[in-house]
Amino acid sequence: MRDSAGIPGDAEAAGGSPKPPRSRRRRLLRWIALGLALLVLCGAAVGWWLYRKLDGNITEDTSAAAELERYERERPTHAAGGSQNILLIGSDSRSGKENARYGQDGGTERSDTAILLHLPADRRSATAVSIPRDLMTRIPACLTENGSRTAERLAQFNWAYQWGGAACTIRTVEKLTGIRVDHHMVVDFGGFKRMVNAVGGVEICLKEPISDPEAKLKLPAGRQTLHGEQALGFVRARHSLGNGSDTERMARQQQFLGSLVRKVQSNGVLLNPGRLYPLLDAATSSLTTDPGLASLRDLYELVRGIRDIPTEQVKFLTVPRRPYVADPNRDELVQPAAAQLFERLRADRPVTVAPQTAETERAPQTARTAGGGAPSAAPQGTGSAPTPVPTFTGTTADAADCR
Repeated sequence: MRDSAGIPGDAEAAGGSPKPPRSRRRRLLRWIALGLALLVLCGAAVGWWLYRKLDGNITEDTSAAAELERYERERPTHAAGGSQNILLIGSDSRSGKENARYGQDGGTERSDTAILLHLPADRRSATAVSIPRDLMTRIPACLTENGSRTAERLAQFNWAYQWGGAACTIRTVEKLTGIRVDHHMVVDFGGFKRMVNAVGGVEICLKEPISDPEAKLKLPAGRQTLHGEQALGFVRARHSLGNGSDTERMARQQQFLGSLVRKVQSNGVLLNPGRLYPLLDAATSSLTTDPGLASLRDLYELVRGIRDIPTEQVKFLTVPRRPYVADPNRDELVQPAAAQLFERLRADRPVTVAPQTAETERAPQTARTAGGGAPSAAPQGTGSAPTPVPTFTGTTADAADCR
């Protein structure tokens, strides 16, 4: 390009190509800006669609909320300081195509699994307490699906869910423990399998091989990864494994949940969008929750508060219990150990767990002090020693690691 005197311009004289006209550069910048804006809008639209889809997956349990409101005056007070108690219910419902394969739908369902999850105010630990389905306890008068009310009675724990669903189960737990249940989640067989598959399976270690035709479960000893159907069989199998007790089944459930916690906390899930979205989709579409957790935002806040808890501080135990005097096939609470556990959870105080030993096998499900022996009250007066901290039979999520 030459100027008016015919002298080459700077760019041309320097051997470079001439600069595009200013108007052309402006048009190019406008197109780039428009393209970026469209990308941002498309990303936002996709993100909003995904959010709405996941948010809409969750089933809100409004009927349980209404029933609990009716009995608000008799319920325990809310825990102070920000701690939370969440009741996790595994339903044995046979309704729907996915659940029908596990038996005939009789129009009722029971709680196959019930776990009270305590999250302390500082969110530095978590305690999951299994409640045996065969535990004999007082079940209050409850509203049934047909509108009638049952009479209060002594019965095994899992009848509460069959008679009055989540609301009846929550009220039964609160009367049993004196602990306020802040939230609840219900998941059925199909939902459990979808969540396990969404994280790519869960690793477990078996000391002995398992062969359970009823649960369609055949596993060799050693390290292995369980997926949907196998995982469900592992946590549900009972009669043909070990001594056939519900105690061993709850121990397997706790082992499996510990491994699941480790898997979900790993970078392979939480930091991998390809695995995180299927997990969120499976979890939200599998859950029935109270209104306080019935949104993706509420669930996210819950998960965010507990995702960094060290696995050695995620504790699993079963309420202290023993065979019921009137029927050894049922359970009853062991006192004062059960009362001590419930009191610590109500007061948001740490719960210490330790594996079963030969000594605790002879006296199962009793609390003991860190130094051994039964817990005792501290001497009264100035300078008295602190009350010994009871230790309960249980395990932690890091113990589920295959080493």
